[in-house]
Amino acid sequence: MHESETWRELLRTIISDPRERQRVVEALGVRAITLTRWINKESAPHPQNLRNLLNALPQYREQLLELIREETGLEEFSNAILDDSSKEIPSAFYIRVFAARATTTETMRFWSISNMILQQAVGQLDPERTGMGIVVVRCMIPSQIDNKVHSLRESVAVGTPPWPGNLEQKAMFLGAESLCGYVVTVCRPSSTQNVDDQQSLIPAHKVEYEKSASVHPILYAGRVAGCLLVSSAEYNYFLSPSRFALIDQYANLLALAFEPHEFYEPHQIELRVMPSQEIQKEYFADFRQRVANTMIEASRKKQPVSSVVAEQMVWQQLEEELLQLSAQK
Repeated sequence: MHESETWRELLRTIISDPRERQRVVEALGVRAITLTRWINKESAPHPQNLRNLLNALPQYREQLLELIREETGLEEFSNAILDDSSKEIPSAFYIRVFAARATTTETMRFWSISNMILQQAVGQLDPERTGMGIVVVRCMIPSQIDNKVHSLRESVAVGTPPWPGNLEQKAMFLGAESLCGYVVTVCRPSSTQNVDDQQSLIPAHKVEYEKSASVHPILYAGRVAGCLLVSSAEYNYFLSPSRFALIDQYANLLALAFEPHEFYEPHQIELRVMPSQEIQKEYFADFRQRVANTMIEASRKKQPVSSVVAEQMVWQQLEEELLQLSAQK
């Protein structure tokens, strides 16, 4: 930890590294000369810029807050920054997402944009790395029989310890038994501050390490494509209104990762109960082999398909098998 008498001196030390200076400039959406003016007391940063600075430098957060409080002499100023520090997504990040949307190929667009957004979200929502898992949950393609969405599927995911960095290996189907299913059905965000609470009327499908969770629908023109699931290893992590609002912002931004046809009318959502994760694991064990077999069979029939299409076909097969299993039980 750097020993500095003022937050300006601390900032000077941090950005003495050119790469770190450029990273902070991009995160705050300001010019490098602006940082120099702050350091030299030639100008005072707007409170929102101070909040963005704290978000950009989570490892120095407590020290910066204390030094800012000492300079202003106002305890409430420090508290205000604490309360609002995670309210908004940095404007510079929106520019990155728009650029990715414009330049990424169609086959890679969903994963690329989703992963970019989740990496930013986990850094802003869990700067102290207390333990968080963030997952984009997608609606499965409607059934050809009734044109209804019967399940959701966990897709792109990231985490901080105790969750692994890449959660996609543990992806599973979710249905009416889950908080995600409830949120997608009603098209409104919802949180549970204690997933162990047996008295809650809101459904919850607890996963390993999860103590509290917040789920927000991904919407476009009144239609829904899925939801953003944020799980914390701490109870009551989503009590803060500013944190809840920030997750809503990320869910809205994630709509850019989807194509218009991937959003469904609310009346098309008729989720069913899906089997437990333990049961689903057995069906996922040979997923890659099933994808390979699907591609081989398609080539044999002179109707070759890409790996992306083959994966989608296997996901649909698995969904049907699991729905049948659930119905039998």
